[in-house]
Amino acid sequence: MIIDYVSLIRIAFEARERSLCPYSGFAVGAAVLCKSGEVYTGCNIECGSYSATVCAERVAIFKALSEGETDFTAIAIVGGNVDDEITDYCPPCGTCRQVLSEYCDADDFEIILAKSLDEYEIYSLSQLLPLAFTFA
Repeated sequence: MIIDYVSLIRIAFEARERSLCPYSGFAVGAAVLCKSGEVYTGCNIECGSYSATVCAERVAIFKALSEGETDFTAIAIVGGNVDDEITDYCPPCGTCRQVLSEYCDADDFEIILAKSLDEYEIYSLSQLLPLAFTFA
């Protein structure tokens, strides 16, 4: 299956609809594209104990990894307040950037930050996380 970035963004918006964010009211959706062509989605899931909260990006990448996927091409991320129109980009947090650096190629993996299907920016992982911590 070949998927374009606008379709990947659309899937991230759909994933955002499943966000469980009763505390922050900030819903995030993510869709990770694997080199196999498969797409895995994630949404943020909050808990009263904030440290147990999980970001959409990690949900998506962990779902893919748990299904045996190990080669990734891109991730689309959308996020904003539940009751408002998305007006800004939602970059991954530091923890998500570190997780992505563990499993994705820093120079070839693309991070697509979208406000809408027509308005998005594309970054490499190395642009968002220069000097990443690795065991190499």
